[in-house]
Amino acid sequence: MKLSVIIVSYQVKYYLAQCLLALAKALQGIEAEVFVVDNHSTDGTVAFVKRCFPWVKIIQNSENLGFSRANNLAFRQTAGEYVLLLNPDTIVGEEVLCDALKKMDEDTKIGGVGVKMITENGQKAPESRRGVPTPMTAFYKIVGLCKRFPTHRRFGHYYMGYLPWDEVCEIEIISGAFFLIRKSSVKTKELLDEDFFMYGEDIDLSYRLLLDGWKNYYLPLSILHYKGESTSKTSFRYVHVFYKAMLIFFRKHNRNLSFLVFWAIQLAIGLKAGQALIGLLMEQIRMRLGLSPDVSTPVLYCYLGAGEHVLPFEKFANEHGLNYRSTVVTETCCKDIDMLHLDTFDGDVYAVFDTNSFRYKTIIHLLSMNPKKNVHLGLFYPQAHCLITAREVLADE
Repeated sequence: MKLSVIIVSYQVKYYLAQCLLALAKALQGIEAEVFVVDNHSTDGTVAFVKRCFPWVKIIQNSENLGFSRANNLAFRQTAGEYVLLLNPDTIVGEEVLCDALKKMDEDTKIGGVGVKMITENGQKAPESRRGVPTPMTAFYKIVGLCKRFPTHRRFGHYYMGYLPWDEVCEIEIISGAFFLIRKSSVKTKELLDEDFFMYGEDIDLSYRLLLDGWKNYYLPLSILHYKGESTSKTSFRYVHVFYKAMLIFFRKHNRNLSFLVFWAIQLAIGLKAGQALIGLLMEQIRMRLGLSPDVSTPVLYCYLGAGEHVLPFEKFANEHGLNYRSTVVTETCCKDIDMLHLDTFDGDVYAVFDTNSFRYKTIIHLLSMNPKKNVHLGLFYPQAHCLITAREVLADE
């Protein structure tokens, strides 16, 4: 067996289905097995996967075990030479897995690889490449120096923003959203440290690979990651959970850290969490007093695809009350999404690609060529009568 894929799912039935559809194409020609570990979803995920994806091995949990424990359940059953940890809110291009496995086969010193993650509006996700969060690296991130000087080798080391995006690079930390690991590099039966419930487990695994003498690499192979770190960075829960995970990492790997340094980091984390909490409370007060501005903006859904699917999309859009326009275009003639002038609309635009007309690889490429803040990805599945964006899922049940 060449590859074992593990996907942990919780309340994301349609995103998971989309992930599996893309994964099936990317696995063509690869001897592989796919595990879906469901953390007690109540949206019918398990029955849905059994019905629509019978080739998937399902592990059904009776409670939410978190990311680490759920992955470990599947890891103990894997038979692949390589193991891929994959988020359910990702879309893998058709050639990504073949190219990534080829790189690992060529260099037996590589323990794990990550890839270029693209957000739903075409931006490069900074968490695609990261450095080890030493106390100072973590401090620079917490106080904002990393954001202020993203390409600085010291201040920007957390996201390694000084590295080129379109070249193979040796990195330190691989994202758990797409983490391809050589199974022989794992010394224990447990892949991830179960002290981490959410966030931090990928940092710990990457660092353990480095400590054991393996290399970690970034490959400029593009995948889509709908949500990623950026979705909740300002929320109190994110700040609390993420930086708590960072403290677990410090305690585990920096046992000789002086009390003064550790106290300073804890203080910075507390201030960051407090800032997020105050911001949340102030926003709630403004809303109750009616002082929050109306941030609603007009939305346009622009269908992009073959002519034979225009009528099904327009019927679907009318049934769901969408403001839309249709553009008949094929993969061969659509060389640049800018030619469609989507960003001229005064509001948010969803470039709704017909998945029967475009390959996932092409969709991700077009989206990332010249990203615009108001242009977002939408995917329409004609047979399933389903439209998926980062904001919503519209489906005919």
